[in-house]
Amino acid sequence: VMKIEQAKELLSKYVKGETLVRHCTTVSVAMKYWAELLGESDPEFWECVGMLHDIDFEQYPNEHCVKAKDILEKEKPNYPDGNGGSLITDEMIHAIQSHGWKICCDVEPTAQMEKVLYTVDELTGLIFACAMARPSKSVMDMELKSVTKIFKTLNFAAGCNREVIKAGAQMMGRDLDDVIWNCVLAMRTQHEACGV
Repeated sequence: VMKIEQAKELLSKYVKGETLVRHCTTVSVAMKYWAELLGESDPEFWECVGMLHDIDFEQYPNEHCVKAKDILEKEKPNYPDGNGGSLITDEMIHAIQSHGWKICCDVEPTAQMEKVLYTVDELTGLIFACAMARPSKSVMDMELKSVTKIFKTLNFAAGCNREVIKAGAQMMGRDLDDVIWNCVLAMRTQHEACGV
């Protein structure tokens, strides 16, 4: 299975911007947290998917999630698994593409990991914006009500799609407040890497 250091190395070939690298790092932190919370057997796989989910965004913003497949297919030979295959699996590619469902891509999130990615991608962005508006600029002293209030303030962090977050929480079969709070807790686990 791909290791997180390999995912970081791969991302660095295609993403140079500090803001996008931080976002990918934050999503990967949240994915690992959720994998552990849900009792998944391979949290590092989820972490790698989170790290690589926006691999095409910097170079191909207008073909986001579509170009990801081309990039990852091309990179497969560079990440051999030792058994004649690749550490970049079809499962990984499908998951990465699916976070753009109905936004920029028609690959539907069906696996649990894909539903989580679909949700936390937008949600971590909203929580980050919420943290930046606080005097502490941190998630460490953030309360749930701070985020839920901003969630309802549609002109704040307007780029964060609330409908996607709501649909994602529903797909995950979890209460929206529960999903929001667990993402705050996830970001606390590596708040420095997440920039909050």
